[in-house]
Amino acid sequence: MLLTREEMTFDFGGARLDPAGDRKLLAWMMNQFLYGEVTGIQCGHWLYGAPDLEAARFFSRQAVEEFQHVDNFLRILELLGERPAEAHGLVRFLTSGMMPSTFEEHVCLEMALGEGFVLMALYAIIDTVAHEEIRAILTRAVKQEERHVDFGERRTAAAVRQRPALRRRLLGLSLVSTWGVRRLGAFMRKRLPAEHPVLSALPGFLRFTVDCAEKRLLRMGVLKRPFAELGALEKTANVAEAYGTSLLSAPLRLLPRKRLTDTYLRDAAVRQPAAPEDKEHVRLVR
Repeated sequence: MLLTREEMTFDFGGARLDPAGDRKLLAWMMNQFLYGEVTGIQCGHWLYGAPDLEAARFFSRQAVEEFQHVDNFLRILELLGERPAEAHGLVRFLTSGMMPSTFEEHVCLEMALGEGFVLMALYAIIDTVAHEEIRAILTRAVKQEERHVDFGERRTAAAVRQRPALRRRLLGLSLVSTWGVRRLGAFMRKRLPAEHPVLSALPGFLRFTVDCAEKRLLRMGVLKRPFAELGALEKTANVAEAYGTSLLSAPLRLLPRKRLTDTYLRDAAVRQPAAPEDKEHVRLVR
């Protein structure tokens, strides 16, 4: 990934989440993750719209992993003695409500940025929850989330290099996404117990999370300078362009477009021979 685990680790000063005393709080958190993983299964949509075989292969693997993550959060809820419940409206907005319309928007908004936010929240729970089995489940899950973020970062950076005009649209959508994260943080500060040793650090953790998103956008080439140097007019213009482009392109999305079945003979994975280790894998599978 473009950010290391150390760069994405917030110092909670040794504060801990107690699986008994904080059972309801942890269940609320797990239900937000559960909803996100269910929407993650929608990556199957992008398997159909993948621009190349590398992306299609990645999405097919990711879909299986997202189903595994659904089971993981159901298992954690079971360990807590809680049942699945509705997710908060802002979580639904940040996932289903901001479902992108293009591959480039998907890899930037949902994979690099969105799963980057999720990854930081998972790191925070791993570092604070006093329950070994929950920690073990989440530690296994983050390895897959890291691969998802890495893929999103690489493909976003490549898309921006290839088509620099994409940058403004992706930045506009990213500004809306970070706004949603800030709003969710404001809700948590108002509704969840502020005297809690972990939650009392929430404002600092939220600022840290947005700072990490800013670094990710800078390193992908979507952002050219820090958020603080963007004026209100420039931010508004980027958001307006992002949503204006989406509205203008909506009729075009109804027209037939080339799919992987139309382009696979020009695909690098088909033109170039497989590596020896890949050939061995195919032989073993057969």
